[in-house]
Amino acid sequence: MGILRHFGAVLLAAGLSFAQSPGSKSPSVTVAPIETITVTRGSSGPVEIHFRVAPGFHINSNTPKSEFLIPTALKLEAPTDIAISKVTYPEGKDMSFAFSPDEKLNVYTGDFAVDLTVRPMHSVLPAKYAFHGYLKYQACDNAACYPPKQLPVTFEVKVLKGVEAGAKNPAQSPHAHR
Repeated sequence: MGILRHFGAVLLAAGLSFAQSPGSKSPSVTVAPIETITVTRGSSGPVEIHFRVAPGFHINSNTPKSEFLIPTALKLEAPTDIAISKVTYPEGKDMSFAFSPDEKLNVYTGDFAVDLTVRPMHSVLPAKYAFHGYLKYQACDNAACYPPKQLPVTFEVKVLKGVEAGAKNPAQSPHAHR
C-alpha cells in the first residue's frame, strides 16, 4: 500500500510541479565531466560515468522494487560502428521514507557511477567520435516525487588505428639471434 501511496505522490507531484515558487529548491542530478576515452579499434575500452544526486533527494535505482516506480536508466546513441556493451549500474540502497515507513525502496543517493564498455569495430576510421544520450531518472525527497527528467550525457571516444594483423616490426632484424 505504501508504494501505491508513493506512486500517488508521483502523480500529485507531476500535477503540482508548475505551482512551485521560484525560490524553491529543485531536485537535480548532475554528471561529472567525462574525459576522452582512447580505444584501439577492434579492442574494448571502459567508460565510467559519475553522477551526483543533490542532497535531500533520492532517485530510484535501475531495479526499483515496484513496477510503478521509474527506474534510473542510461540511454546512449553510438556513432558509426562502435558498440556499447556491459552497461553496469550500481546496486541501490534499500531505504524507507516517512511516506511509507514499513516499506523499503531501492534508491541511489549522493554519488554513484554507471560503467559501460565501448568497442570500435575493425572497420572504424581512426578519429574522435561523440556519444550523446541521457540519464532518465525521477527524483524524490522525503515528502514527494517530482516529474521524471532526462539529464544530457555526452563524451568522446578517440579511436586509434592499432597494429595491423600480420604486420612485421621494421626494427627487428631478419636474422636469427642466438
